[in-house]
Amino acid sequence: MLNRKTYKALALTMAVGAAAMFAGGVQAEIIKIGASAPKTGPLAGGSTVSFWPNVKLWVSQVNARGGLKLKSGKAKIELIEYDDRTNPGEAIKNIQRLATLDKVDFILAPYGTGFTLATAPIFAKFGYPLIAHAAITDKIGALTKRYPNMFFTLGTTTSFATAVVNILKEMRDSGKIGKRVAMVNVADAFGIELANVARPAFAKAGFEIVYDKSYPLGSPDLSPVIRGAKAANPDAFVAWSYPPDTFGLTAQAKVQGLNVKAYYTAVATAFPAFGGKFGKSAEGILGAGGINPDDGKMKAYFAAHQKITGKTPDYWASGMVYAAFEILEKAIEGVGSKDRAAVTAYIKANSFDTVMGPIKFNNQNNEKFWTVGQWQGGKFYGVSSTGRPGAKSINLKTGW
Repeated sequence: MLNRKTYKALALTMAVGAAAMFAGGVQAEIIKIGASAPKTGPLAGGSTVSFWPNVKLWVSQVNARGGLKLKSGKAKIELIEYDDRTNPGEAIKNIQRLATLDKVDFILAPYGTGFTLATAPIFAKFGYPLIAHAAITDKIGALTKRYPNMFFTLGTTTSFATAVVNILKEMRDSGKIGKRVAMVNVADAFGIELANVARPAFAKAGFEIVYDKSYPLGSPDLSPVIRGAKAANPDAFVAWSYPPDTFGLTAQAKVQGLNVKAYYTAVATAFPAFGGKFGKSAEGILGAGGINPDDGKMKAYFAAHQKITGKTPDYWASGMVYAAFEILEKAIEGVGSKDRAAVTAYIKANSFDTVMGPIKFNNQNNEKFWTVGQWQGGKFYGVSSTGRPGAKSINLKTGW
């Protein structure tokens, strides 16, 4: 007969073995997803509004459903994330690390045009589908030809710049504004490219650019920029700006009394914090992107985002970031495996129903997107697009 000590040891061994067998039998498969974007540095403000909360939302929703549906069964997401510190070199190192050391199955696109373009070669080298959700460039044709794994959702620089020019032209032709434009831009790939496209577009439309100024990313004091713009006595103000400067320029425009009937800032104009900070002064301000916040699907997305992240999404980029994750999810499940080449092929061949509406890539480019939005009644509505329904009519800015 076994003594009590031997019996306990045997029982413990059997229990551990049974538990291991049971766990091995029911443990869900894991799919590793990598993410790198700013948590610190000048672009952290934008990333922590538009990117990271949507990562949390998407991963939480997928895992709450039991994981992504593969042919072998459901696979829960294991997220591996890094801070690129708003540094292109750091972003490149992070993506390289995710691919080679962490050996993730898929990598989410970085935040920002410059960072997306800087890391594209690594995505291509390791065959990761790159669904760019925060990049605007006129180099889409050349980039997609060079990188068959790369997809663009937000459109081209020319589309965004000419949409602003066309809106101002309509306002001028109807006698609401004059022809004098003050234009400024952040000295980043995003701002430089937009300014370069806008200059000839404004000239062709019969506008006179009376002030043209570039400023460094992360500039702590933008008062000289607004002072110069105001001194030029413009009828319209246009800033190809990133989040920190969108807030900084607008704060200075209000303080210095830059009173124009058409005032436009780019990225972050759609942030709820922008409307919260400037209140009634935000009314009539034009900005990049937009959505139809009254759409039922968008309302459901806003509710889920608030419930899971505790934050309100912005009225443009947030939706497209989440839509890019939806596309990746549907493609992985459509293929039923972690085969990256097959997932890339699936994205090319199929249309996707997303929170931003139907998206189908033509030569790896989404051709239907919002270009300009405006604060109206406490919400940021899309007023111009390349084919999205629900655009609002444009209002004049009537002071601060």
